[in-house]
Amino acid sequence: MFTRRSLVVAAASGVAALALTACSTGPTQEASADPGTSKAAAVDKDAFPTTITHAFGETTVKAEPKRVATVGWNDADVVVSLGVLPVGATKITWGGNAKGSTDWFDAGVAKLDADAQIARYDDTAGIPVEEIAATKPDLILGVNSGITQEDYDKLSKIAPTVAYPGQAWGTSWEESLELVGQALGRTTLAAKLTEDTNQQIDEAVAKYPQIKGKSAAWAWFTPTDLSTIGLYTTHDLRPQLLRRFGLVDSPTVAELSKGNNQFSANLSAEKSSSLDADLLIFYMEAKGQDAQLKKHPLLGQIPALKSNHYIASADNTVALTMSSPSPLSMPVALEKFLPKIASAVDGTPAQ
Repeated sequence: MFTRRSLVVAAASGVAALALTACSTGPTQEASADPGTSKAAAVDKDAFPTTITHAFGETTVKAEPKRVATVGWNDADVVVSLGVLPVGATKITWGGNAKGSTDWFDAGVAKLDADAQIARYDDTAGIPVEEIAATKPDLILGVNSGITQEDYDKLSKIAPTVAYPGQAWGTSWEESLELVGQALGRTTLAAKLTEDTNQQIDEAVAKYPQIKGKSAAWAWFTPTDLSTIGLYTTHDLRPQLLRRFGLVDSPTVAELSKGNNQFSANLSAEKSSSLDADLLIFYMEAKGQDAQLKKHPLLGQIPALKSNHYIASADNTVALTMSSPSPLSMPVALEKFLPKIASAVDGTPAQ
């Protein structure tokens, strides 16, 4: 079963090679092995002090941060894409590599400093306040996270903390770049990186004109309870990125998202035939699960599943690029996941 954490965010040489491309837009810098002493030459003139508004109020960053800790899964990606090495980052426990990181993040760090050692703390049981404090940060970023008011109050006692601007786990990669860029005094670089990343997206999407305007629903199924279909709402990063690729929200998902500030919603399996979507994407926990779902008396009536217009996602590493997108991971998403969308739209299931 997927955990709350994996649902929020939720192989080797090929991904690693793509990761090098993912970092190509980031600046280079000379840095020591201690991330806290690194310094990029991209700080805007008169960038500080700066005040950032977020869900829990306002945070003023008085001077250029030297030791940045992150608590959002893609916050660290954004920091590195702007040429800064964080002193600490959340451990990637779903879709990550053996080091609790990702290949694209590691490649980005290596471009800045091959010897850098970045602390990784596990947030599975909640925000590890003491471990974060141990990194001695002068700025904490939770721009794309689910920190609570209580978490924020604790973290703010350690260092100035920037939370998400609207909904938990709902900050787009563009918003993340803007806010993190402001906090790091690199708004000009952030704007350029946004432009470059959007150009990458546009060029990749242009290869698959058939996906434009197709409706999509991203779901998950709990093997031990197939009485409901879990659906990510329109606020979630997965549907956000699908829209950026040219697809539109499933009318069913759009309706369930109205007045719902959560990242997910449930649809009764009895209403499977009403799940209106040209494309269905769902996580597959074991090989052959899609065949089992198709044989289910209720779930098998989902139109997109029944007509073979679906993606059964079993590669958590690739799926992570869609659930936690960043400038570093975007090339992997475009190379590895976008073609699956096109294949499913054409009627050939993708896995």
